[in-house]
Amino acid sequence: MHQSAGGDAAPSPGENLEEVAAERRRLLAIGYRMLGTLAEAEDAVQETYLRWYRLEDAEREAIANPQGWLTRVMSRVCLDVLGSARSRRESYVGEWLPEPVPEDLFAGSAHLAGGSPADPAEKATLDDQVSMALLVVMGGMTPAERVAFVLHDVFSLPFAEIAEIVGRSPGAVRQLASSARARVREQDALPGSTREHDRVMEAFTAACAEGDLSGLMGMLDPSVTLLADGGGVVTAARRPVLGADHVARFLVGVHRKHPEAELRRHRTGDGLAVSLWDGGHLHALTTIRVRDGIVTDVWMQVNPGKLTTWITQG
Repeated sequence: MHQSAGGDAAPSPGENLEEVAAERRRLLAIGYRMLGTLAEAEDAVQETYLRWYRLEDAEREAIANPQGWLTRVMSRVCLDVLGSARSRRESYVGEWLPEPVPEDLFAGSAHLAGGSPADPAEKATLDDQVSMALLVVMGGMTPAERVAFVLHDVFSLPFAEIAEIVGRSPGAVRQLASSARARVREQDALPGSTREHDRVMEAFTAACAEGDLSGLMGMLDPSVTLLADGGGVVTAARRPVLGADHVARFLVGVHRKHPEAELRRHRTGDGLAVSLWDGGHLHALTTIRVRDGIVTDVWMQVNPGKLTTWITQG
């Protein structure tokens, strides 16, 4: 049995299931960051393992670093999915948002055996937590930019190895990661103060639940944007809701439709998030971006297919 450079057992037929699961979790963490939903990440992981198990025994024996092999294949699968995502999302009903996940879902997975910390100037974040703000910005990156950014800035993979995955030179990959990093910084997508975020979120949630329109408007940036993702499965705003007045009225209206709703607090990579339950049914999970004590973005996930993690937690 081969051992990866980090000491994890290489996934091969007949191997201990616990060891296989440990490798699978890391691949899922990569896939989620690249694709934005757990379902697509799960599909990519499954495809990666299918390719591993389809190898002849001699081919598997020749792989000195199974973890590295799985990472490369997983990344290439994700690259292919990202390449076709634009056309698929053109037919998506309404706004498409990434799937929010609990802050500790991938804790401890943001590293790869053989990876080494790079110059901090060439990093956006090494945090295990995944913020909605960052995923939204990543959605605007090219597939190659996103793969380079995730593998280098989060998982510390060297540019030379990423170059083999995306079919570019190491210098070109360095530029891709730099371009992606610039997008993140220009759009202020890295999490700010968690304490400030949570304080604002508590007040924001209370104002929504109490129907305090003027109080809510006072917390919103004049150019605030609200995006709601229903996926054509449930009712949701199909276009961005723009401006403090429109966003405040929209939010108050949502809560008035569920006067008996229960609000539950959760931890995400952005900080506190709130889910809305009515009659034992999860209707929405809301996350926000806070800057200088003001809400600049509101993201409402109402697509049932992107709420399954929270249903099991609730």
